[in-house]
Amino acid sequence: MADPRETMDMETGDKRETRAGFVTIIGRPNVGKSTLMNRLIGQKIAITSYKPQTTRKRVRTVCTEERGQIVFLDTPGIYKAPNRLGEYMYRAALGTLKEVDLILWLVTPAAKVSEDEKAIAALLREVSTPVLLVINKTDTVKKEALLPVMAAYTDLSAEEGEEAPGRYAEILPVSARTGEGVEELMDCIFRYLPVGQPFYDEDTVTTETEREIAAEMIREKALRLLQEEVPHGIAVTVEQFKYRKRKDGREICDIEASVICEKNSHKGIIIGRGGAMLGKIGTAARKDIEELLQTQVNLKLFVKVRKDWKDSDLQLKSFGYDMKELR
Repeated sequence: MADPRETMDMETGDKRETRAGFVTIIGRPNVGKSTLMNRLIGQKIAITSYKPQTTRKRVRTVCTEERGQIVFLDTPGIYKAPNRLGEYMYRAALGTLKEVDLILWLVTPAAKVSEDEKAIAALLREVSTPVLLVINKTDTVKKEALLPVMAAYTDLSAEEGEEAPGRYAEILPVSARTGEGVEELMDCIFRYLPVGQPFYDEDTVTTETEREIAAEMIREKALRLLQEEVPHGIAVTVEQFKYRKRKDGREICDIEASVICEKNSHKGIIIGRGGAMLGKIGTAARKDIEELLQTQVNLKLFVKVRKDWKDSDLQLKSFGYDMKELR
């Protein structure tokens, strides 16, 4: 019986070891972590937005190919927000550092290192997990501008008094938006994963449920369409998610979801004049959900006010942010 950790190279006929492991993507808010993960797996699972702190939970996705399997953990940006939701996001991000086989630290091509980046570097010095420094958004600068960025982060990785800085396993420039450098990054990731069997079957793309992904897609559209003062105070819950057969025999999915906000004034903004804004959010979300489910979707949206929900452990848990899961 063949060893399940081996595959056959179709060109040479040689046996090849398969690799499998867990990889976390970390970084400060809005550096492109979700965009990169979606690019790496070749499918949109994590929501993206130009607004920081879009990702609130660990999102687990799976990439399986002939070389093996990578389980990616996209995390919230490492940033301490002054509320219980912020604490949840911070702990969710940090909790992955010692649980994975490889860390991708995503940064942008700015030679001046921020205080947030310095704090992340200090955290990484405390773990023994290999770290790949990934410089994203390289399509926004000239190639020669990357050298001082690499130098700045190499210096940052050293502890005080060290003469030979450089704790990164490798430094790789990529553009998650265009795909440049992503293939090289994948090659590098597989080199650092342990030899082993896949954790999930080859058809698994994410451990998130369709219901959870649909809720996140609705929140993404709200983030993209709403005014600046609203997005960080919203959550989305799905009350109904049900498939049924229409009279003509075709399948349809009925979804009822609520956009949760903190203030009555925010409710009015989310609904918009004559329901226009809520309609835009629903139309945009429905298109993405139909593409995900490959079926027609009947989406109904409601807006509810839950004051100070971001500081209530009970309400956070009801929205899927359970502090106990991170202990």
